[in-house]
Amino acid sequence: MAKEATYRLHRFGFTLIELMIVIVILGLMATVVMPRILEKPEQARRTKAKISIRNIESALALFKTDMGRFPTTSEGLDVLVSNPGIGGYNSGGYLDKIPLDPWGNSYIYICPGRNGRDYDLESYGKDAENGGVADNSDIESWNIER
Repeated sequence: MAKEATYRLHRFGFTLIELMIVIVILGLMATVVMPRILEKPEQARRTKAKISIRNIESALALFKTDMGRFPTTSEGLDVLVSNPGIGGYNSGGYLDKIPLDPWGNSYIYICPGRNGRDYDLESYGKDAENGGVADNSDIESWNIER
């Protein structure tokens, strides 16, 4: 009877080979799943930048409604937060603060914009440099789908 009880204890354990097979399977699954999971945060940052650009554009439109013009490049986006002494300015400002892009950089604002646009508003993206492809590509107000 004692031999039978000892045999049952050993029978319910895992062998080293079984553990190795499970570890290899988990490793294979991780190589397939992890790249998909890791690309999502960058997608979320790019989406957040697009939303911030749209919010800034709304503030710019309100500024233009009140002032009859868009802020100049030298005034920059800061004019949307506090009145620099312009008559007709909305006393509460147009934004609480100027947001940084999701990578911690300032948005680029140029007025008048290139190619006949009223203004250009963009984030240089992950690499913080003009141009780039894929995750490093710029996010531009004139190229965001409406």
